[in-house]
This record gives sequence, structure tokens and C-alpha cells, in this order.
Amino acid sequence: EAAPLTAVVKKVYDQDIPVIVLDRKVEGDAYTTFIGADNTEIGRQAGEYVATELLPDGGSVVELKGLPGSTPAQERADGFREGIAGNPDIEVIAEGVGDWLREKGQQQFEAILQAEDQIDVVYSHNDPMAEGAYLAAESAGRADEFEIVGIDALPIPSGGIKAVEEGRLSATFTYPTGGKEAIEAAKKLLIDCAEVPKEQILDTQLITEENAPQVYSELNAR
Repeated sequence: EAAPLTAVVKKVYDQDIPVIVLDRKVEGDAYTTFIGADNTEIGRQAGEYVATELLPDGGSVVELKGLPGSTPAQERADGFREGIAGNPDIEVIAEGVGDWLREKGQQQFEAILQAEDQIDVVYSHNDPMAEGAYLAAESAGRADEFEIVGIDALPIPSGGIKAVEEGRLSATFTYPTGGKEAIEAAKKLLIDCAEVPKEQILDTQLITEENAPQVYSELNAR
């Protein structure tokens, strides 16, 4: 969560110790550099994908949210609303809070399945909760009724890219972890004694069944 981190980070930063804020933002500008993806933009792209590709004629969406109070969860929700705004026939009919966890995402979606007869798309703030939704749908015999879209696309056997490739998820969006960029920033600060940008925003990419194998191979080759 952003608020509890802010005072601690500021205390360090005010002692002239460089602080690299990775992935989770803090409030204010008391840090050296922030490295992370634009969660609002990722959410917006997910919304646009749903609005134009999956549900061009409209439909019902269920949203599985990440940890309340965390900046990625709020921004991925806000961005998604912006993305679907261009299609007035899309309605978010239910929301569940899965705290980024597959098990809780599964529990939340099990309850939603009991309450909702017509679901066209599930938008999950991350791939583990999306996988949880798939498990709940499979258990209920409803896995073929709707599309599931996640975020993260980690290039590992248990990650979102393989889930798309194997047909459990319809799509996901890459969420760069920023580790490589963080090490490069630390080197510039500590060894080169150079300045670094205040913000380094990392790009995302849509992963579908068509490009999943190629992107998986490319990311693992780096």
C-alpha cells in the first residue's frame, strides 16, 4: 500500500540515501527514482481490448480486484473503466476482491458464479486471480461460457503467458518486473555517480493465443 510506505521511504530519502521505488508507488516525491509500468495504461488497454475485440456488441463483465489500497489495484480498475467507456453497452455487473491471490480469487468468483447467470468476460487485476476464476468456472462446469483476461504475463511455467497458450486465459498483458532497470539505476547512482530519471515507465504488451509462444521464448532468451 502506498500510504504506509511513504513516511519510511521519506525518512531514508531525507538522509541523502538514494531510494529506488520499484513497482509500488509512494505518495509525494521523496524518492530518487520510480521504476514500474503504467498500471492505468495497462488497465485502459485491457478495457479497450474487451470493448473492441471481445465484446464489440456489449455484454457483462466481472472484475476481480487486487489488494485494496495498493496503487496497482486502483489504477488497473480506473484504467479499465476508461477503456470500456467508449462502449456504452458493456456493464460491470459484479466485483470481487482477491488480494492478488489465486485461492481468494477462486473463492470470490465461486460466489459470483452462484449469483450471476450471464457473464461474458472476467477482467482480473492479475493472472493468479484469473487462474482462480478459471478453476472456479471449471469446477462449476461453466468454463466455456466467458473469456478471462489477466495481467502480469510472467514468462514462467506457472505464469500467465502459458495460461493463455494453454487456453485457460483468453489474454493477458505483460507487466515488467523492473529488476533489470533497478540494477542499472543503482549502478548509475553508486558507481557512475550519475543522475537517473525521476520516473522510468515500462511498456506493456498484449498476449493472446497467437503470440504467446513467441513472446514466451523471447522473454526467456533475454
